[in-house]
Amino acid sequence: MYNIEIYLLIPFVVMLLLIALMPLIAPRFWSKNLNKLILVMVVAIPTAILLRREGLGENLRDQILYDYIPFISLLAALYVVTGGIRIHYSTTPTPIVNAAIMFVGYGLASVVGTTGASMLLIRPLLEINRDREYKVHTILFFIAMVANCGGVLTPLGDPPLFLLYLRGAEFSWFQTLYPQWAFVGAVLLAVYVALDSYIWRNKELIGVRPRAKNEADEPIKISFSGAVNLFYLSAIVLAVAFVNPHEIPAMVAEDAPWYIRFMREMVLVTILLLSLVSTRRRVRNENHFSWEPITEVAILFIGIFVTMTPALLYLDENAVALGIGTPSQFFFSAGVLSSFLDNAPTAVAFHTVAAALPDAEGTSLMAGVAQPILTAIALGSVLFGAMTYIGNGPNFMVKAIAENDGVRMPSFFGYIFKFSLIVLLPTYILLALIFF
Repeated sequence: MYNIEIYLLIPFVVMLLLIALMPLIAPRFWSKNLNKLILVMVVAIPTAILLRREGLGENLRDQILYDYIPFISLLAALYVVTGGIRIHYSTTPTPIVNAAIMFVGYGLASVVGTTGASMLLIRPLLEINRDREYKVHTILFFIAMVANCGGVLTPLGDPPLFLLYLRGAEFSWFQTLYPQWAFVGAVLLAVYVALDSYIWRNKELIGVRPRAKNEADEPIKISFSGAVNLFYLSAIVLAVAFVNPHEIPAMVAEDAPWYIRFMREMVLVTILLLSLVSTRRRVRNENHFSWEPITEVAILFIGIFVTMTPALLYLDENAVALGIGTPSQFFFSAGVLSSFLDNAPTAVAFHTVAAALPDAEGTSLMAGVAQPILTAIALGSVLFGAMTYIGNGPNFMVKAIAENDGVRMPSFFGYIFKFSLIVLLPTYILLALIFF
């Protein structure tokens, strides 16, 4: 027992409030990564010193070494590799074309991650729709489907799933979430096609359409650069699937040297460097590749992982007192926090809560948690990340790229009231009624 005092949770709350509120109250200041780093260090460094004085230095070390480093290594590898792939489409921006891109992205999100799939497809989607007047709704559905909901089926899909994987969930277990993944995808895609078809027929500028006699014959031209990075993407998937303690128990042996313990991360960094060296600079320039987004993620998450250490220990000690016990309660509780905070630490927090609950007799466990509850935590953390811009890292990236391309995206609250509450929340409630 650690007997965590309540005051030790304050830095975690402060860290999350910075992430949630600073983009609203000081957007220009917050837009610079150096300013983010300064604020994060102001919170994180005193917290680290305090934890060492309270005898929690070992817990903090484990949090950074075995959670943060694997987490950021995977994200960075995916970001760099997909940034070296250039896909250019030349076709008419019909509802079916846009839906096809989202359908592909929804599937890719579980293979190359929501970050990878978003970065791979958002620029082609924007290029195709460049001449359309009404395209904000397309970007919003893209954020929901590709940057969030699609990444359910593997630990590669979304950061919270990767952290659950690090806590013992088997790689193949995530494929059991296929029914829920297919349901959400089918509902959102159907709603998008209906909405975009209405806009295309009744509101869109005539100038973006081909003439009726040519519409059926309109060619789809696709150019592709940076093909070597497809090999690197495959290598990332194989590294996560097979370079892990499940397949190589020596990685978690007490006397394991550092190069064995961090074998997966070394492989991922090697892939990242190979991608940088072997990809032509022109490809990354055409993709407007920048280190700013992944740097922002690295800065914010070091603060989150440091400050949430005592919060996780507190949850572990007080899980039963929280009164959360059913899958639906975990689904919506994890979902609410994932909507306004960040879904990766949310998944870790509720896994800690669930692991401390007494096991029902005959219940099948995964990662030390009853499987129905782990399903609820995984789905709640991933799906509800789409409810706000701050729910998941790729949301910010897609929004920024779209705005740089001239798309006027809704405000923080505009996104919630014009999209999340009327499209996403009813879908998630229906999911809970059917599956929980």
